Amino acid sequence: MTQTPDQTPVQPSAQTPVKVYSTGWCPECRVAKMALDKKGIAYQEINIEEHPEAADYVMSINGGKRSVPTLEYNGVAASLSGFSMPKLNDFLGKAGLV
Repeated sequence: MTQTPDQTPVQPSAQTPVKVYSTGWCPECRVAKMALDKKGIAYQEINIEEHPEAADYVMSINGGKRSVPTLEYNGVAASLSGFSMPKLNDFLGKAGLV
């Protein structure tokens, strides 16, 4: 989360939550969503197996790979395949959420 000058956490707006591109079978996707929940960061899950256009988008930013979880916020996108907290924190920093 970003911090205001008085150190109040700032959440993604309801209109633009973090997008989590995932599949139903992906354990790393579940871990990523749990980490976002723990940090109090709102997200919208998009199952790429149910939405072909979302799968195309994921492949377009991941060198042709259907890499999940892929997170996107405010024009910043990253694959978190091989999930780790440093990868999540790096994404959140680049997206302006930390």
